[in-house]
Amino acid sequence: MSEPSMRAELSMRAEKLDGADELAHKRAEFVLDDVVYLDGNSLGALPAAVPGRVEDVVRRQWGELRIRSWTEGGWWTAPERIGDRIAPLVGAAAGQIVVGDSTSVNVFKAVVGAVRLARLADPARDEIVVDATTFPTDGYIAESAARMTGCTLCPVTPAEVPGVLGERTAAVLLNHVDYRTGRLHDLPALTAAVHEAGAYAVWDLCHSAGALPVGLDAHGVDLAVGCTYKYLNGGPGSPAYLYVRSDLQDRFDSPLPGWNSHAEPFGMRPDYTPAPGALRGRVGTPDILSMLALEAALEVWDGVSIEAVRAKSLALTDFFLECVTQYVPEGRVECVTPRRHAERGSQIALRCADAGEVMPRLIERGVVGDFRHPDVLRFGFTPLYVGFADVERAARVLAEVLAEAGEREE
Repeated sequence: MSEPSMRAELSMRAEKLDGADELAHKRAEFVLDDVVYLDGNSLGALPAAVPGRVEDVVRRQWGELRIRSWTEGGWWTAPERIGDRIAPLVGAAAGQIVVGDSTSVNVFKAVVGAVRLARLADPARDEIVVDATTFPTDGYIAESAARMTGCTLCPVTPAEVPGVLGERTAAVLLNHVDYRTGRLHDLPALTAAVHEAGAYAVWDLCHSAGALPVGLDAHGVDLAVGCTYKYLNGGPGSPAYLYVRSDLQDRFDSPLPGWNSHAEPFGMRPDYTPAPGALRGRVGTPDILSMLALEAALEVWDGVSIEAVRAKSLALTDFFLECVTQYVPEGRVECVTPRRHAERGSQIALRCADAGEVMPRLIERGVVGDFRHPDVLRFGFTPLYVGFADVERAARVLAEVLAEAGEREE
């Protein structure tokens, strides 16, 4: 097939796929332009309802109601209320997620809390297993938690986890999706292995929540954390969340007790008594402006099933890989994301020798992805607003940029 014919065929297929897309109408609920935005796995696009809601929070709730908004505006209950909005997206029943603080802070709470839970049954458990391929901050937090709890740290790849678990293991911190490659790890099997060893599983959901089914309750996950500014579109620096399984909540001992997690927060007592339920994950005063911006952003999920999102995500990434195969000369890029659906998140990572130069040129041409050192082009596919025509265009522009780079080298 000639190149023009191939492009016409792929373009027609993209148009047909967009026409049959049951989530296509959601695109209108975001503030978008003619850029192909494939970086929602770093920062999600702005939901159109957010600016008006933030203006109301600032002008009316803060400007007019002022302190009354803690009760009349629902500020005080926002962390657990918004947690319950997130819960269905990660397969959790209500009352198990609290929103607030950063992902890093919540990782610290979860890991130390997991060690303390393990030691209630066996004080001799003194090892924390951590994903060696994790996002750096998770590794830093795990190392600090190990020092503070007197544990040793055992960094291994997720595939190696079952082989290192033992009677000393207290907690295991894993990423559901690898942030570099987009590899989806086997949460059910790994959680079961951790439990078989008598330890507690902590999952980082930053690159899976809002992109694919997680099934926290169904798979018995103990604790989980995640950010809200990627596939959940909560905005830059939007607060993260902490999940504590309901049957563990009365034993969860947070290493960061604060007045907001006290059973009597306004009692101002010198002694600490933890609040019941997920509220134990709270610490200090919630960051209300970003918290309520997140709440408005989550409205785009009304009427959307995470299963439909997953189906479209896989279709988008499949189509992107097909277009790349057709458009890009063989050997110019290498896909490092697993092709098997069961092992793939919602991103495609392509190894490219001059990735650091290619990505800025893609962005100049209106295709926004990102670069990960040393040689990875990373493209995130957010099914609520990315379409199949976007995918075809991105692959076509990538081929053009790579061809021009090759000409310059000759």
